[in-house]
Amino acid sequence: MEHWDLRTLDVQPHQPKILHSARGEARSILINLPAGESLQEHQVHERAYVVVIDGEIDLAGHASGPGAAAVFDPNERHAVTATSDARLLIVLAPWPGTGHPGARD
Repeated sequence: MEHWDLRTLDVQPHQPKILHSARGEARSILINLPAGESLQEHQVHERAYVVVIDGEIDLAGHASGPGAAAVFDPNERHAVTATSDARLLIVLAPWPGTGHPGARD
């Protein structure tokens, strides 16, 4: 078993921390997103689960704070903007998704 305290784990802005990655299963990433910064509109090949650990974000037009969670379908376009310093857990599954460079389609 692996486990983390997502509120205190050291993760620097602009340096996402991959917590776990298993081919064919999922990838978990912790992100420190400073106030005013964003993950500009994008899409990923995997289903994307977003969990707000700390801070406030605008998630696809919805104000979201600690404890909020959302899921995006594969290839669904979305954007995330931090309205205050925010810490996010992103889970991509399955990893890597169909169409992802390096995936075995």
